[in-house]
Amino acid sequence: MLRISKIILYAFVAVLLLWELPWLYAFLSSKAANRPTVIYSHVLRDFVITRLDELTGTMVRTDAAGHTYTRKQVDSLLPTVYFRQLANDSRFPDSIAGCAVSPRMLQQNNFTFRSSPDNLNRPTLGLYYLFESNSGRVELEMPKDVFRITRSGIEFVTAETNTVDTEKNRRFTAKMREKGFVFPARFVAGNPTPRKDYDEGCMLIDSEGRLFHLKQIMGQPYVRLVQLPDSVEPQTAFVTEYPGRRTLALITDARNLLYAIGSGNYSLTRVGIPSWNPHTESLTIIGNLFDWTIHVFSEHRNDYYAVSADNLELLKTMALPVEDQTYWGLHFKSSTDKYVMPRFN
Repeated sequence: MLRISKIILYAFVAVLLLWELPWLYAFLSSKAANRPTVIYSHVLRDFVITRLDELTGTMVRTDAAGHTYTRKQVDSLLPTVYFRQLANDSRFPDSIAGCAVSPRMLQQNNFTFRSSPDNLNRPTLGLYYLFESNSGRVELEMPKDVFRITRSGIEFVTAETNTVDTEKNRRFTAKMREKGFVFPARFVAGNPTPRKDYDEGCMLIDSEGRLFHLKQIMGQPYVRLVQLPDSVEPQTAFVTEYPGRRTLALITDARNLLYAIGSGNYSLTRVGIPSWNPHTESLTIIGNLFDWTIHVFSEHRNDYYAVSADNLELLKTMALPVEDQTYWGLHFKSSTDKYVMPRFN
């Protein structure tokens, strides 16, 4: 019995060493990440890169070719970002690339989209919110119910009483079936927060892989099948709800291609980047009236792209080195998911 206890103890100590020693080494030897800020300049037609010079402790601003710029010069090169500063300095331009602009116009069309793998690779309750999209009020209010989608239809549950709204279930399920939705849903996407300018409901992928738009208008269901080419098999969707209202949603397909769904007309436009796998790679989009700066990042990829805001065609690309910050040993957490489980690197 004593021998078995010692074996168990030694095994436990070995596991602890595999876990703690690599972590301790990485903790003592790691450096703070010095990641640059990269934004495409429609004025310069190139990326503007802002990074910290670790030797001097000062910020260095360059383009992709290495030309250096002052802070004031960068303000003018990125007027969609620094429009407040330009207006304060009485340097705000009357037009950009021949287009008359105002600070309010630039502000209305600026947006930032972020997605990381752990947003998708996590346990979910399967409960979602559907806001009232036309309440007549300026500020959105949190719904008093949540919904789930089962094999038999959509089901609304009043949160306070934990009771099912049978009549609402019937109306929404009937409308979804009328529009061709086949239950259950493979994927449900929405923005469950009232802190947005307006509500566009949810994007759904049904059991047959078709894309639908669902929202609630004056308590009634609005359901629209989004027509996609046969070559596009939607896998994930992201409702945008940005002030400019150009885009309803972003979607990815089975080939890891990224598309934008137009607001109002449901037009499909491929975003001009080679690929993006939302389950393994992080994505950041900094968009404005003229262009989008897109950053795709993972352990093996650190790529920047600029695409036109009008047709989303590729304007410029740049790849930066990937910093290896992994360390070998036993891990229980990962940057790509929210599951706690043993794994080795």
